[in-house]
Amino acid sequence: YTILSKVHSDRNVYPSAGVLFVHVLEREYFKGEFPPYPKTGEISNDPITFNTNLMGYPDRPGWLRYIQRTPYSDGVLYGSPTVENVGKPTVIEITAYNRRTFETARHNLIINIMSAEDFPLPYQAEFFIRNMNVEEMLASEVLGDFLGAVKNVWQPERLNAINITSALDRGGRVPLPINDMKEGVYVMVGADVPFSSCLREVENPQNQLRCSQEMEPVITCDKKFRTQFHIDWCKISLVDNTKQVSTFQEVIRGEGILPDGGEYKPPSDTLKSRDYYSDFLITLAVPSAIALVLFLILAYIMCCRREGVEKRNMQTPDIQLVHHSAIQKSTKELRDMSKNREIAWPLSTLPVFHPVTGEIVPPLHTDSYDNTSMPLMQTQQNLPHQTQIPQQQSAGQY
Repeated sequence: YTILSKVHSDRNVYPSAGVLFVHVLEREYFKGEFPPYPKTGEISNDPITFNTNLMGYPDRPGWLRYIQRTPYSDGVLYGSPTVENVGKPTVIEITAYNRRTFETARHNLIINIMSAEDFPLPYQAEFFIRNMNVEEMLASEVLGDFLGAVKNVWQPERLNAINITSALDRGGRVPLPINDMKEGVYVMVGADVPFSSCLREVENPQNQLRCSQEMEPVITCDKKFRTQFHIDWCKISLVDNTKQVSTFQEVIRGEGILPDGGEYKPPSDTLKSRDYYSDFLITLAVPSAIALVLFLILAYIMCCRREGVEKRNMQTPDIQLVHHSAIQKSTKELRDMSKNREIAWPLSTLPVFHPVTGEIVPPLHTDSYDNTSMPLMQTQQNLPHQTQIPQQQSAGQY
């Protein structure tokens, strides 16, 4: 396909600062720029998407948002202009893409922001509507019905919609696709009269307690909204700009001349040599000398001042020495008696027959031999009287 680009004529709009601005990008407006289906008489329903950006930039201004739910629905530009943008024309490039033929159509939207005489409105209230999405709330009929309900409850002389924000832009989560659940939308309105008693009921201690327990508060004017709008009264925000104390501090500008602090003297370029001998003595020599003295004192106490056995015996009572000597003598006698007692010799020490001659081989030791260190089993390498059995020779070699 050949991609073509067609440019519409510029369109000028004049929103007011601090008042909600809504501009609908209608698909029917761009359908005439794209060729219809090949079959005659068939209704053209091409999927069309839009791309919006500030001229010369890849994105839109910070106050302007855009939403299009599906390629078969209209796109919506919405936001609340600020006072800083008053008098500065904002050119928005709108590009429509035909997803069937890959053709494009483009035109410019020139936003001329006007200053509002009574902006900002001093009393502002933000409502959270659970059963609405942002594109549904941006429809003029639905927004008009909501402002009418608020006006009946508040009864101000002037009431304006200041801003509309999707709950997803406030950190909300996408709802599950069950029971036609909605994302929710925040709507901020402003008025020129104080809040009504119905709106003030949210600040009651009883309602605050119910909100902390995740229960719906009791609001008398909730019935006026329930027919179409399900409002979460625990998330309502009431702002009174007339009671806000300004934290701006006036800056006292001086002459711009610093006080005279004398002539500046930079450090010298040449560095003096420094002797580190004293630092060495303090950090290494002195601790080493102290450690050596302590080591010598400990060695003298441990090695040169031992009392000895004689001094120990002199300080020990005689009866204790007698008992100790008797115990040692008895222990020695028991050890001598255990060596001379008759016990059964181990099988490895009994007489055995010679494997060849049949002679009885005497034991490996005499009766007076100390058998305390004799192993119970002897290996063949330890037998001095063992003879080897002659191996069988082959036939004919005897």
